[in-house]
Amino acid sequence: MPLPGQISVAINSYVSWERSEDIRKMVSDNVPTSQHHGAPKHGDALLAGLIRCRRCGRKLTVRYTGAKHDIPRYSCWRGLLDNGEPRCIAFGGLRVDDAIERALLQVLEPGAIAASVEAEAQAADRRDQVRDVLMRDLEAARYAADRAFRQYDAADPQNRLVAAELETRWNRALTRAGEVEARIVAHDASTAHPALPSLKDIDGLASDLEAVWNAPQSDARLKKRIVRTLIQEVVADIDHDASEIVLLIHWVGGVHTDLRLPRRRKGQRNSTSADIIAAVRELVLIANDDLIAGILNRNGLVTGHGNRWTRERVTALRSHHRIPVFRTVADGPAPWLNLSQAARHIGVASKTLRIAAEAGEIKGIHPLPEGPWIFCRTELDGSAAHHLAKRARQNPKYPTGSHPDQQTLFSSTT
Repeated sequence: MPLPGQISVAINSYVSWERSEDIRKMVSDNVPTSQHHGAPKHGDALLAGLIRCRRCGRKLTVRYTGAKHDIPRYSCWRGLLDNGEPRCIAFGGLRVDDAIERALLQVLEPGAIAASVEAEAQAADRRDQVRDVLMRDLEAARYAADRAFRQYDAADPQNRLVAAELETRWNRALTRAGEVEARIVAHDASTAHPALPSLKDIDGLASDLEAVWNAPQSDARLKKRIVRTLIQEVVADIDHDASEIVLLIHWVGGVHTDLRLPRRRKGQRNSTSADIIAAVRELVLIANDDLIAGILNRNGLVTGHGNRWTRERVTALRSHHRIPVFRTVADGPAPWLNLSQAARHIGVASKTLRIAAEAGEIKGIHPLPEGPWIFCRTELDGSAAHHLAKRARQNPKYPTGSHPDQQTLFSSTT
């Protein structure tokens, strides 16, 4: 409603008063101040203009780092820039944005199907405004033609001048109606009417909302508008003792959500797991990089970036962590043996040696569940291995394996 003293209907306006107020509010909100969030921009940071420092109350600024300048980082710089105060907090934005996305999708998913059904109903009820105007013109033209016909039919035939004029008007009205009909036909031919998706298709789209959100075609500005529609503000702080990022989400409805995220240190996000590095250190004792890559993939392990392992990636991992490369011994016995080689060395079956290693009777290394066993030659020359071989020869429950001179058709690493 207009304020006292304002005249809202002095002249004809292009938009309604309510629409004008909405535009004015949108323009005011797009001004980046402490009270407004600012206009959504193309950057990937979801909380730009929404996140506030818990310590000083100022809004956090966004900087993009990385080789391609695509990694957001939230920092409290306003105190330093304006008053020379120490910087309050700063942390990487990738993990924070991921947590906000998960919280947002959890809120949206319960109403996603209902929203999709409503969207289909609105699309089904939406009419072609141009065709509606043409149909009204056609109705008026037909009415004018019918009225002209009635006037012509009621005229006195002996009054030729009046009859000729009425006939001319009737013909013009019929021509006008024909022109409008032709325009409608041309409009229908030029306007494509795509088939609306069924409720089943839209339900499937709503249930896969996360995939739609993470699609490369999704606009960052649209995501930010959705975030600002549901989230009023996010207050951030850092717990140095627990090494965590503390977030307090203020939803528009008045509900608050607390989130605590582990603080990401430099290089932590895309680093390879320490367990994988330890496994590679042990696998290089008996396997080359190509074979190690296959073993890692067999166990379902991926790199820090989520990629499958290849020989080149294993080589890069070794070089970065200074892990020595596997080399075959040119002269002399190999110091490390796999399961089949170790079983052949002490004269027992591979199954017998594996059972003994699992029971702890013989020391062996098993880095991965779906990977090879690794045995030290010194351990195999000890008393435990000799006792196992002797027991296997005396007890039929422990097979001694094949003849040591028998060669295998396929080489094995297990």
